[in-house]
Amino acid sequence: MLNTPVTFTVPMPGLENAHDFTLRSVEGATGLYALEATSGTPARLFLADAAVFVPGYSPPFPAAALEALALEPGGKPQILVVLNHSPATTTVNLMAPIVLNPATRRCTQLVLDGRDYPLRADLNSL
Repeated sequence: MLNTPVTFTVPMPGLENAHDFTLRSVEGATGLYALEATSGTPARLFLADAAVFVPGYSPPFPAAALEALALEPGGKPQILVVLNHSPATTTVNLMAPIVLNPATRRCTQLVLDGRDYPLRADLNSL
């Protein structure tokens, strides 16, 4: 995946005016991506493949959300987490993962219930 257009099943919280996105691999950084709005509100988020950066992260997803992604029976979505970098540390948002169907390029950002997953988990401690 170098430069892949993706479609959100529902607008991302806070980015309701951004409609079209491109998911771009970051060269030389396996599992790191830039999600860039290509229309509407300009935005760029850095995402990390949870399988690479947060092994074992597998929160429960509502069946309706997975249905909206049009996964094939037995298909597995790719789980991406938003990275937040500061001079002191890099954190990942485990409370609101982006779930992607690589085959259809449909994705959704889910906001998980409860306090099991932190909004800002220190990447170095995972």
